[in-house]
Amino acid sequence: MDFAYIAYTEDKKLVRGKLSASSEEMATQLLSYGGYRVVSLKKVVRFFDKEKLLSRFTRIKSTEIAMFFRQLALLLESGTDIVTSLDLLQEQITNKALQKTIGEVASDIRAGSSLSIALSRYPRAFSPMYYRAISAGEQGGNLEVVLRQLATHIEKGINIDKQVRGALTYPFIVVIVAVIVVIILATFVLPAFTKMYSEFGVDLPLITRILIAISDWFSIYGFYLILAIVAAVVAVYFYIRTMGGKQWWDTTVLKLPVLGRIVHLGELSRCCRTMALLIRIGLPLPEVMAMIINNSNNKVVANNLTGVQEELIKGEGLSHPMAKRELFLPLMTQMVRVGEETGSLDNTLDTVADSFEMEAADKTASAIALIQPVMTIIIGLVVGFVVLAMVSAMYSIYGQFN
Repeated sequence: MDFAYIAYTEDKKLVRGKLSASSEEMATQLLSYGGYRVVSLKKVVRFFDKEKLLSRFTRIKSTEIAMFFRQLALLLESGTDIVTSLDLLQEQITNKALQKTIGEVASDIRAGSSLSIALSRYPRAFSPMYYRAISAGEQGGNLEVVLRQLATHIEKGINIDKQVRGALTYPFIVVIVAVIVVIILATFVLPAFTKMYSEFGVDLPLITRILIAISDWFSIYGFYLILAIVAAVVAVYFYIRTMGGKQWWDTTVLKLPVLGRIVHLGELSRCCRTMALLIRIGLPLPEVMAMIINNSNNKVVANNLTGVQEELIKGEGLSHPMAKRELFLPLMTQMVRVGEETGSLDNTLDTVADSFEMEAADKTASAIALIQPVMTIIIGLVVGFVVLAMVSAMYSIYGQFN
């Protein structure tokens, strides 16, 4: 919130201004730190706060959080104190929402809060896993190391998401282009040829009659077809936002022929990487499992992890409950067992994550290489069918006239 103040400086000059703080008490402390003696302090109530509105609707990207953690670690290692580091980073950040959040975090720390507690007040930018890991780093005296590990963890997660999006983007664009081409042919090209053929009054080949029938059907019901598709997409979108719909969608995606394997590997890789990070920081395994479950976006994975967590608390370890569930691949369960026996669970989980990421990258490249010729053949068949129907009709008309 913003405050308007009137204060005296150390040389007895009267000054007026505004500043942002989380409370009136904190605003007074900030002014006193700056050498001001407060005369009047009032909260500014705005009818329309453009900056606040923009920050609320501005999305904070994972790449920006990773960069913030990495830069903060660098400044702390150079000997800069936490408040000065945050002030310096706030000036460099271009995202208004993140910039405002960092400013409020710095104000909280000036008031006596720790970094982890201050970050926990802004869950929109910093997930519970982040500030819990930072809290462990503060207690262990290795905050810079934890911040750098968090940045690396976020960047690896971004790479996994890019692989999945890469597998989806190309076929999606090709399908959209194919649909647009078919709509143009059915709406503008075919009706003109249909009218011309009907004026000649001749017998047309079967393939041409089929094409004309498709064109006529589309001209009558095409709008309703498009409307039905849009309605179905909207209905599915809202359905998958429900608990049952999310479960159905995640289960369906994991069962898809090629994409399902890529998503499966990506989810397991993310789980392994997060577990390795939190175990290395020093968090107990049950708490690690709880954080992974909360951070998982896939309901199938979260449900399986919940079952593993329940059996872990009963004393069955980690690898044994995982081996009971098909979701966790044999390599993962075997390496987890080795890690438990050797006491190097974090290192073995990192190894598994690297292996899954490499396999996901290979399968993504193979999928894109396979999709390209398949979609080209499908589009070629559609266009070829239209061209063959038109050419056959022309030859038929020419033959009958002769």
